[in-house]
Amino acid sequence: MAKMRKKADLPHKICACCGRPFAWRRKWARDWDAVKYCSDRCRTEARAGA
Repeated sequence: MAKMRKKADLPHKICACCGRPFAWRRKWARDWDAVKYCSDRCRTEARAGA
C-alpha cells in the first residue's frame, strides 16, 4: 500500500464560485484539470447565477 500524503502536500485550486482554496481529492484524479468548484453547492449556485 502507498504511503499517505499530508493534505498540505496535495495540489490546491481556488473555487470559481466562493473563492476558497480546496485540495485535490481522489475522486477528481481523472479530471483534476476540469474541476472548477469546491462542492456541489458551489457548482449549482454558479449555474443558477449564470
